[in-house]
Amino acid sequence: MGPELTLAIVLCLLLVLIVLGSPIFLALGISGIAGIYLIRGIKGLFQLPASLFAQLDSFVLVAIPLFILMGELIFITGVGRDIYEMLSRWFNRLPGGLAIASIYACALFGAMCGVSIAGVAAIGIMAIPEMLNRRYDKALAAGAVAAAGALAVLIPPSISFILYGAIADVSVGKLFIGGIIPGLVLATMMAIYVYIRVIGKPELAPKDTRKISWRDRITPLVKLWPVVILISAVLGTIYTGVCTPTEASGIGAVGAFIIAIIRRTLNWDNFKNALIISTRVTSSILIILASAYAFSNFLNLIRIPERVSTFCAGLEVPGIMVILIFMLFLIILGMFIDGASLIIVTTPILLPAVKALGFDPLWYGILLVLNVEIAVITPPVGLNLYTLRSVASEIELSTILRGALPYVIVEFACLLLFMFVPQLALWLPSTM
Repeated sequence: MGPELTLAIVLCLLLVLIVLGSPIFLALGISGIAGIYLIRGIKGLFQLPASLFAQLDSFVLVAIPLFILMGELIFITGVGRDIYEMLSRWFNRLPGGLAIASIYACALFGAMCGVSIAGVAAIGIMAIPEMLNRRYDKALAAGAVAAAGALAVLIPPSISFILYGAIADVSVGKLFIGGIIPGLVLATMMAIYVYIRVIGKPELAPKDTRKISWRDRITPLVKLWPVVILISAVLGTIYTGVCTPTEASGIGAVGAFIIAIIRRTLNWDNFKNALIISTRVTSSILIILASAYAFSNFLNLIRIPERVSTFCAGLEVPGIMVILIFMLFLIILGMFIDGASLIIVTTPILLPAVKALGFDPLWYGILLVLNVEIAVITPPVGLNLYTLRSVASEIELSTILRGALPYVIVEFACLLLFMFVPQLALWLPSTM
């Protein structure tokens, strides 16, 4: 059987399984195993377990459960409440100040968890009731939290960067540092969008008439000193080269544990629950990764990455236009699969073409994670939309979706900015 016919059969099998509602890891795993069997027979299947073990046996991947545990412990401490309270006082005089405070609160919380749904849950559970009590438009309130929660995907420590770094053999430390400026720029673009919307339609967010003294604004900062130390310890040790990202994740997990003890929010039940959640999330990521590796092994057997690379390099168009096509493809694909799967499935196929066109894989990794930002707020698989619905039951899913979709345009504009001006993303890692 020729490779073209085999590829067609495997892709049809993959699509059928996805349409039938199979979990993405099952669809990828079954399709990959079927493809390997059609190409190499039973001998290829005997070699597969050893190959998967070798690919998963990575020091970099150890950072995933530790950063997830760090985020779960931070969630227990209630730091998100203090962050939101502090920022709401600083932005209260701005049009749409509570929504803007929610955006930056999600960004700051994202610097401690690396998982977007954690940011949505931690900030949304406080911000949404507060905004609704102040008679904010439901769509405006929901959209700000749902979209800004995705900043945890981009702002380090990011699980998405760890996955990409492990697959693409790119420094996770440089990816982390490279995500800082795009994350801050995107948060600011979101805040500007809210400001413009409310200036145009003031009824969306009634003005806050409270007079907050400088003392009331500065006092909450005292509660956040452990957070500042934790973020500085994790990112500072990576930036200076003192620690690898995996070692920094250990520092982060221990630091979050200490903060939970200091704030007296840690008990056996919630600590056990944090461990269970961390184990479940890590297991789900790794089983998707293993299945995607099986599918990638099949694609490598029929030389798909090499063929895509050769085809793209031979196109008589500017390389940046090829990258733009890749970005549009990733946005569409992100509507139907989750962010982790998007990275794991597409990187082995598209990255060789990116390198053949002469582009920096570090820069491409940042663009890819920006696509994951868009994926978590686009239906039908936008995880942030459903997470916010679970913590804000008073808002309909259709309203959440209506509020979040304009941010897709904001995020795409940010994607174009860093695509056409790569120095903005690459400058900070170059100083390491």
